Amino acid sequence: MGIVLGEDQYGKAETRVVRVYRDSDRHEIRDLNVSTALRGDFDAAYLTGDQAKVLPTDSQKNTCFAYAKERGVGEIEDYALALASHFTDDISSVTRARVDVDEYRWERVAVDDVGHAHTFVRVGHEIRSAAVVIDTGGSVKAQWVVSGVRDLVVLKSTGSQFTGFLRDHYTTLPEASDRILATSLTARWRYAGTAVRWGEAFAQVRQILLERFAVTYSRALQQTLWEMGSAVLAARDDIAEIRLSAPNKHHFLVDLSPFGLDNPGEVFHADDRPYGLIQCAVAREDAPDAGLAWDAPASFA
Repeated sequence: MGIVLGEDQYGKAETRVVRVYRDSDRHEIRDLNVSTALRGDFDAAYLTGDQAKVLPTDSQKNTCFAYAKERGVGEIEDYALALASHFTDDISSVTRARVDVDEYRWERVAVDDVGHAHTFVRVGHEIRSAAVVIDTGGSVKAQWVVSGVRDLVVLKSTGSQFTGFLRDHYTTLPEASDRILATSLTARWRYAGTAVRWGEAFAQVRQILLERFAVTYSRALQQTLWEMGSAVLAARDDIAEIRLSAPNKHHFLVDLSPFGLDNPGEVFHADDRPYGLIQCAVAREDAPDAGLAWDAPASFA
């Protein structure tokens, strides 16, 4: 039995690109974290150390910076598409490129109720994301775009229960007819094509997710995720599938009876771990094949 080289890829992870626009006295800022991963004709690099067909990861990093200057950032989906197209179209040994972009939000510092021209404050932990895969290894060029949001922290103080669950010998959890429901949501959605107004779509999807979380009476976090995902697909014909991941940020009612105090759902202990992790995908029955859309460096090994 022989030993063969399997699938391989390489790239530059987490290039921090900060683009400042100084076209006027009122500056603009875009703050990105960019990762690239390439596949192609690289067997010789692994088998013999021959680097003749290897585009250095340092060159990939430099491309991220140069494109931010030459083309600007614009929508992060367009920026990722441009980078991935460059690697697959202009580098002969590359047949597949994946570009992941995270964007960090900043807003202007208010001075006398007016946003300052060149001073900003980071807004929360929420991160907007985009992932693009372009593959030229087949008979036609194929591309996929996945947008998303990560660390979207939400909480509702009522309107949630968890009852009627399966019990076994090790079950101690009491039923809760009225509980806090909190999570740090990750949502990623796959588009059916690329003719999309990315910023407008992102804003709409984000708002739908928040609204459905708020108005859905939750009998389980699983049900809430289904309602959120279904509402997104109902509103956006150009989205084929959405995947949601929600850690259950548990809040336990504190027993204040030793101090002679009643606690009718007012004082809780926020427990960060362990936590339930609820995940699901919601897709159209006629959705185009996902292809390589969900392929990612993090899932390689």
